[in-house]
Amino acid sequence: MIKEAIGIGETEVLAQEDACRQLGVETYEAEFELLQRAEKKVLGLFGGCPAKVRAFIKASPADAAEEFLRDVLGAMGLENITLEVKENEEGGVIINLEGEDVGFVIGRRGETLDALQYLTGLVANHVDNAYYKVTINTGDYREKREKTLEILGRKLAFKAVKTGYKTSLEPMNPYERRIIHTAVQKVNGATSWSEGENLNRHVVIGPDPKVSRPRGGRGRGGRGGYDRRPRRNNNTAADLADKPQRAPINEGEGTALYGRIDK
Repeated sequence: MIKEAIGIGETEVLAQEDACRQLGVETYEAEFELLQRAEKKVLGLFGGCPAKVRAFIKASPADAAEEFLRDVLGAMGLENITLEVKENEEGGVIINLEGEDVGFVIGRRGETLDALQYLTGLVANHVDNAYYKVTINTGDYREKREKTLEILGRKLAFKAVKTGYKTSLEPMNPYERRIIHTAVQKVNGATSWSEGENLNRHVVIGPDPKVSRPRGGRGRGGRGGYDRRPRRNNNTAADLADKPQRAPINEGEGTALYGRIDK
């Protein structure tokens, strides 16, 4: 992506400085094209014209992401938040936010932070029309969120094995759903799948129909070696037919927060 500005000044040097001031860069960071040479007035009274210069720079995806994010935060009235931008070797950028008002950026369950990351990723991806991963974090919020989801997934998986019932979670983005699926797969006898469309897509955790559940007795001194009481099962025939084909660990595998962004 090319950013450019037209500078005007009494001399070519002053015109270059004017153009760079508009771009927010130093003169050594830009390239220039002379559009009009400065001409002095005749007898100091007639004619003459200032110098006109075109300055341009090629902005990287990281530059575009940082500029867009600064503009959005400024529009939100959060100008005191500082940005730490660090490109990684995997072809992406990590932007860490710091400041007293980062709580407003995180939002409810990180929804505002996720939305900012998604929009910033769109902007960065359009610079070179290629996939460029953008991660926006504040402190270690995303690490804590991931740990919380892992614990939740395992807890509900053990509950499904114990009770035989399934549980529906709140809607999540593909990245968070994959964390839940991975955690559930570590619990023998439990499985998970996704239901719903678009923003309502969510994870459901239930007992794995392919794993037989042991029947318990009445304990010491009781009658019978198994429980003769009928057990409830919330799974429909359609659910049982679908589950063997599901491969939850592959959902969103290798993608960013909202998956690959195409034009």
